[in-house]
Amino acid sequence: MEAKMIRSRYNIEPFVKIEGWDHEAWRNYNHILNELKARFLGEEKSVLVIECYPGVRQEEMITALQAQFNEITIIHAEDAALSGEQISLKVDRFLTDDRVFGYMAPFTIDEFYVQDKLQCLKNEVEAIPVGLVVVIGFGASLVTKGDVLIYADIARWEIQQRYRSQEIGNWRIENREEDILRKYKRGFFFEWRMADRLKRSIFEQMDYYLDTNTKNDPKMVTREALLSGLKQTVSQPFRLVPYFDPGVWGGVWLEANIDLPPREHPYAWGFDGVPEENSLCFTYGSISLELPSINLVFFQTKALLGEKVYARFGAEFPIRFDFLDTVGGQNLSLQVHPSTDYIRETFGMPYTQDESYYILDANPGAKVYLGVKEGIDTEQMLKDLERAQAGEASFPADTYINSYAASKHDHFSIPAGTIHCSCAGCMVLEISATPYIFTFKLWDWDRLGLDGKPRPIHLSHGAKVIDWNRTSHWIENEIVGKVDPISAGNGWIEERTGLHELQFIETRRHWFSELVRHDANGSVQMLNLIEGEEAVVESPDGEFAPFVVRYAETFIIPAAVKCYTIRPSGPSSGKTIATIKAFVRI
Repeated sequence: MEAKMIRSRYNIEPFVKIEGWDHEAWRNYNHILNELKARFLGEEKSVLVIECYPGVRQEEMITALQAQFNEITIIHAEDAALSGEQISLKVDRFLTDDRVFGYMAPFTIDEFYVQDKLQCLKNEVEAIPVGLVVVIGFGASLVTKGDVLIYADIARWEIQQRYRSQEIGNWRIENREEDILRKYKRGFFFEWRMADRLKRSIFEQMDYYLDTNTKNDPKMVTREALLSGLKQTVSQPFRLVPYFDPGVWGGVWLEANIDLPPREHPYAWGFDGVPEENSLCFTYGSISLELPSINLVFFQTKALLGEKVYARFGAEFPIRFDFLDTVGGQNLSLQVHPSTDYIRETFGMPYTQDESYYILDANPGAKVYLGVKEGIDTEQMLKDLERAQAGEASFPADTYINSYAASKHDHFSIPAGTIHCSCAGCMVLEISATPYIFTFKLWDWDRLGLDGKPRPIHLSHGAKVIDWNRTSHWIENEIVGKVDPISAGNGWIEERTGLHELQFIETRRHWFSELVRHDANGSVQMLNLIEGEEAVVESPDGEFAPFVVRYAETFIIPAAVKCYTIRPSGPSSGKTIATIKAFVRI
């Protein structure tokens, strides 16, 4: 019997309704520019600063402004920036020659601007006697404070789409046709870190926030409307806007169960709980504003994460939920994640990607690889991996690596250093710490990526972090089949399942046919409805409106929500359903 395929009511367009600010939101250039005209009315000269996240379509905004304002001067802030070649000389040691990995760069935007050229631009702004002066670009706020500051933002996923389509390259670099992995690497390790530092430093100074994700369809809100939206969001349960991506090992479960449009290549990943890259959708009346969900982490940090989590991680969301679909597909790569010490020293990340596989569904015969077998020759295994990487022979995985049957609702813990792989036939809800790109592939089953090139193998890194003590005995005693009853009540059972004591994330599973109360524990909580069609999350004190979740949807409970209840609803009323909940051990 195959994994059951049922068209679900999974919502691929979740939003947060923002109350009280409909009058401070605008859509399309006509309405946005009319608001700015009213702001500048009666002024002989006005200076508009548009600070841009890298990847924003600046020319689109300039064209719209020039069509609406007669007396207008455009000043490109990046004329004062270093050249691409000069930037590369400063940052290349952080980017390395590796196709995927670099080192987290510590730079701020001012380090890439020439002070004399900046002064020339400032003088130019001051010398213009009348009309509208627009200073635009990544770093525009370095030129002048201006009379009005707009922050033009873009979601991380949209940047990646523009990389892929070759619409854009990296900042100040002519590399549109470069390998997507290298463009992503430059963004991840350098540009986005620098851009986020700038965003955090000027966010309270902006007058307006501009969503530039959709071509020729901008949305703008006032700073007060945006900050109120962020504050409202952390007072209630909410979902991130998911996205789904094809991969060489992709399966059919996501397309069938989440009702996604068919793709040339099957969906492999589903991201619906990754604040680093997902978006939030705020609705102000009829206007839907998309913003990077990392903004919520930056600007409502303690209310979202909790005081103790913030003290430990800073303004970073430490938990991630995502989907890995191999039902009808292929094995993932055989892989390992680095130790905390290795990831800190080698890549500049403060913690590592401990993770787990929760089996949301599985075909008969599905399995996972975990840890090495007892008594293997470790040197010979590494030699066999090297031969496989060189294309001399396939790697005999079953000679060295344990495999375990995987059934629906099994939960496999994967502490860093443990060799692992989800095999064909599994629908995995991956619950992990957030540094999610730090996967060292050891072998990729003799296949090419969707681009026709071998996918990057990082055996040199992987060999340094494999924990050879994660043998069959340890795996079977420590991380396979670990389910501990915690408590029970009328119509519900709570279990501890999944993550090992070496990992900082705690996971709890609730089976329930009646209402279950959940209390805050000082940590943000991330949940998924892993069994049942529908549930409703409610506040015992009426502090937020009832929040409906459906099968396979991931949702977040901010730390500011002190308690909540969940009960079966709709078609699941009276039935036993289940959630899995993750939070930081404190």
